[in-house]
Amino acid sequence: MLTLYTYFRSSAAYRVRIALNLKGLTAAQVPVHLLRDGGEQLKADYLALNPQGQLPTLAVTDDAGTHLLTQSLAIVEYLDEVHPIPPLLPADPILRAQARAVALAIACDIHPINNLRVQKYLKGEMGVDEAKAGRWVRHWMETGLAAVEAMVRPHAGRFCFGDTPGLADLVLAPQMFNARRFNADLSACPTLAAIDAACLALPAFADAAPERQADAA
Repeated sequence: MLTLYTYFRSSAAYRVRIALNLKGLTAAQVPVHLLRDGGEQLKADYLALNPQGQLPTLAVTDDAGTHLLTQSLAIVEYLDEVHPIPPLLPADPILRAQARAVALAIACDIHPINNLRVQKYLKGEMGVDEAKAGRWVRHWMETGLAAVEAMVRPHAGRFCFGDTPGLADLVLAPQMFNARRFNADLSACPTLAAIDAACLALPAFADAAPERQADAA
């Protein structure tokens, strides 16, 4: 039994939702609202599940009990190891490392410095106004995604690494959603834009989109 603690607009939770769909797995979803009442992720009951106070958390219940998994990429790799078909990484070791590098470039270098808690600190403690905070977000998205464009271009087919969606794609699509949401200039990323469109044409990606989640209402 799988239970996913999620928020409709969380990029990290979005990645895991896509991975579950690609694997044909169903998880009960428990919404954790990142804004309501100061942020439900910071309440004691959720911190008992995830001491970082971040999303997502995947609870895996088996005969041995309930196991709590955090960090989206760790969760995705767990799902890939336990349910290896279809694989989310290329068979070739070099391409596997390169696919992981793309995923990490987005999940570790682009996304964290643009997420909600960073924006709240910029606007609150640092006194950065809305316009400058928007410039911050767009700068790191645009420069980061331009680098990812160069990383992906030599290997791209319909998706980041050939014609089958995988780890790099399920990390890319939520970040492209964020980039559009913040009006980032994506003119330097035509390959990524084409891949994103191919991803969104698949039910596994489309059904995981923020606007399709029950807590988006």
